[in-house]
Amino acid sequence: MTTVYDVPADELVKRVADRLKKSRHIHIPKWAMAVKTGAHKELPPQNDGWWYVRAASMLRQIYIHGPVGVARLRTYYGGRVRRGVRKERFREASGKILRTILSQLEEAGYVLKLEKGRKGRMISPKGQSLLDGIAHEIKLHKGGDNGR
Repeated sequence: MTTVYDVPADELVKRVADRLKKSRHIHIPKWAMAVKTGAHKELPPQNDGWWYVRAASMLRQIYIHGPVGVARLRTYYGGRVRRGVRKERFREASGKILRTILSQLEEAGYVLKLEKGRKGRMISPKGQSLLDGIAHEIKLHKGGDNGR
């Protein structure tokens, strides 16, 4: 069986984002079109579908590294902030965006919140099935053209 580990990440995220656009649970909030994704960015994202790409990427990260919490995701999506002539520093990504996407993924049934005493989110069987199914489609499509 083909899994997420067997296909290129960019191809998988692109296809999962397209699938999430069709989901009625995943939607872009009004405030999201005017915010930066973190203190390390200068401008908001220019891609209109960036919310779905981030949701797909987070779903893949939870699949691979789960269970993960918001703090670890903030670190993963963070980056360096340029400070002119001073030394650059690392800044974490926006937690509000990540928490909102996680709650939407929970509502859609792709992610499960861990029980009391344990923090973080883990992939649900429905989410694992979605990612593995799309990975299988990618593998079949890539295998059919014999590397051409």
